Amino acid sequence: MRCLFFAGLIAAGLALGCKAQSPPTATLDSTTIRHIEVLVRSQFNIPQDYSVAVGAGTPSQIPGYETLPITFTRGSHSSTTNFLLSTDGQTLARLETFNLAKDPVFNIDTAGRPIRGNPAAKVTVVNFDDLECPYCARMHQSLFPATLERYKDKVRFIYKDFPLAEVHPWAIHAAVDANCLGAQSSDVYWTYVDYLHAHGQEVSGEDRDPKKSYATLDRIARQEATLGKLDAEKLDACVTKQDETQVLASMKDGDKLGVDSTPSIFVDGEHIVGWVPEEQLWMVIDRALRAAGEVPPPPPPPSAPEPATGAKGAGK
Repeated sequence: MRCLFFAGLIAAGLALGCKAQSPPTATLDSTTIRHIEVLVRSQFNIPQDYSVAVGAGTPSQIPGYETLPITFTRGSHSSTTNFLLSTDGQTLARLETFNLAKDPVFNIDTAGRPIRGNPAAKVTVVNFDDLECPYCARMHQSLFPATLERYKDKVRFIYKDFPLAEVHPWAIHAAVDANCLGAQSSDVYWTYVDYLHAHGQEVSGEDRDPKKSYATLDRIARQEATLGKLDAEKLDACVTKQDETQVLASMKDGDKLGVDSTPSIFVDGEHIVGWVPEEQLWMVIDRALRAAGEVPPPPPPPSAPEPATGAKGAGK
């Protein structure tokens, strides 16, 4: 966790631009400066090849503290992060501010996406999904039907595309075909997604030939369209065109949110990375429901114990 926090410190500093190192403040003696450096290195696991320079303190908006810039440098790259130092030089603190109104986790673009569950529900579960990802398939099976049945009309589910094309060669094609279906019918979109997450091996094939996988994806899409009584000519044109614009835009949205793996779920902004057991997912959804003024459903009854195995009287 501290390594991740240090990465955040570096990213925050770079976002503000690289700054020249400031000379050490005259109010701090060399011993205090050294103690600050050692503490920062140990608390945030600063790699040994980074230099750490303590800058000059300036007035802050926090009573009893001054702003203390600390610069991290490796080679030609440097980043400065502001800490807080008490005026007696005994306490070092780190203060971050966040714009709640503009944080992207609270403003995920779901316009036009197929919805499962109650469209008017107060709680939204957004899943950045990869249709070739086995962990996504496992999460999908947790969401549908168990989670949907548990929450019924209290929650709505929306999928956004985040295919990891470098490891899943047919994932983008699958996302495009799904969107072609979704443009005509949300129900058929979900039927297609259900099928792919349950039959990934069928699409991959024994020889794992992407071209054969593409043909299989298109065949399944056309079958679902026929069953759903969609406009076949319109679907064929969309499938043949393979316009990735919508998929790439969704991936860009994911990048802004820090998504780098799938599944990646946001429950009214609270982020869940990877597959988690249903109980953990439901804890997050229950929190969101309470915050929205809704009463979560009662916890499921405990599972019955497994019957004992083995023949009685064995060994007689």
